[in-house]
Amino acid sequence: MNLALFDFDGTITTADTWTPSLRFAVRPARLALCRVRLAPVVIAYRAGFIRAGFGRQLAARIAFTGADADVVRKRGAEYASQVLPMVVRAEVVERIAWHKREGDHVVVVSASLDAYLMPWCDKHSLECVCTTLEQRDGRLTGRCLDGDCSGIEKARRIRARYELDTYPVIHAYGDSEDDRAMLALAHRRYFRGQEVTI
Repeated sequence: MNLALFDFDGTITTADTWTPSLRFAVRPARLALCRVRLAPVVIAYRAGFIRAGFGRQLAARIAFTGADADVVRKRGAEYASQVLPMVVRAEVVERIAWHKREGDHVVVVSASLDAYLMPWCDKHSLECVCTTLEQRDGRLTGRCLDGDCSGIEKARRIRARYELDTYPVIHAYGDSEDDRAMLALAHRRYFRGQEVTI
């Protein structure tokens, strides 16, 4: 059995799913507040002063602090079933199916939020390593457990969860600089659909 690691946004999908998920899951009044409070963060990100992962964590804090966890997860499941099918790449879904037919262990590794990515992965019988919203007493705290699952954090979580030495071949699929650390774990690396060497 080999291991196949897939990034989600931009690799399995044609577009970012994180930001649209906020518009889907967050109440309009809070969403308006998010836009105002995050404007300086967006400017700083576009100017290259902060990383996307830091910006996502700030957005999660503003959007989800105190939110009813069950409601957010229900909306996440709806987003997974109603919106995500429209943005997945058919050829990548077929590649995932090929790995499964080969008997490979397939894992989606992403900065995407568990509220919507877990239901999508469950539907496709895939394991998932992703950014997880922290919950206490039925409410979201606004924090992400272990931070944003991007960059070197992807590689750290993969190593913590899987015995990489037990897999004859590791395949990894990504599309951005945040996937480089994950790709470096693999024997066969695919960047934006093309096999590459690092």
